[in-house]
Amino acid sequence: MPSTATIKERSPLALLFGQVMFVARLLLMVASLLTGLILHNLWRLFGRPSPWPRLFLLSISWIAGIATATTGQRIRKNVFYAANHHSWIDIPVLSGVTGCTFVANDGIENWPLIGWLCTLNNTIFVSRENRLSVGDQVDDLRAAMAGEQPVTIFPEGTTHDGSGLLPFKPSLFAALVPPPPGMLVQPVFLTYGRHTRRVAWVGEEKVTENFWRLLSYIKPVTATMHFLEPFDPADYSCRKAISAEVRARIGAAMDRV
Repeated sequence: MPSTATIKERSPLALLFGQVMFVARLLLMVASLLTGLILHNLWRLFGRPSPWPRLFLLSISWIAGIATATTGQRIRKNVFYAANHHSWIDIPVLSGVTGCTFVANDGIENWPLIGWLCTLNNTIFVSRENRLSVGDQVDDLRAAMAGEQPVTIFPEGTTHDGSGLLPFKPSLFAALVPPPPGMLVQPVFLTYGRHTRRVAWVGEEKVTENFWRLLSYIKPVTATMHFLEPFDPADYSCRKAISAEVRARIGAAMDRV
């Protein structure tokens, strides 16, 4: 449901159109989910690699009115992506284009339906509070890096309005010390252009409010993924140095746009 602040920003007619758009998009998402689950299980029944978790996530971004664009040369194999973070919609946007899996807060694992869908995409759940489990989390991340899907992390650790970069949390970059043979790090600068602040999930805002604002917005939004120059993490002495290099490259790209 829309928040009071959101309702006041819209005229009655715009609010009506937004409510219709919200319901229509929800129904389309449910239809996409059911179709994707049926096809995913058919692929698994015949022992075939299933493209449907990725295609489902891509459909979520499209249904939400998010078009996608890319710049730069994307590395497709033996790559570790690190991106800035605005909202939950970043996940279907990035995974829909790259087929990647993610590192996510372990609280999401218990969300109804969403947590289960994350497991279908091989999400790696980590605890932000339990620092004693960092070693296990790094081991899980290294195991995931050996799989077929690229791994993406959001080193800021939380979402924000896109006006700058938050301090990076370098702990998960420990999985790259030393890196698997041939593994490259590719920073990704994700922006929604002039709509970034509308998309952003910031502060104490409830996820339902952010969900409403995105799905009730009528005009199309473009998510641009700038795939920046990759680098070899073996050239850096430690996780903090790798983290600092990623942050510097994303920050430089942010300053250019």
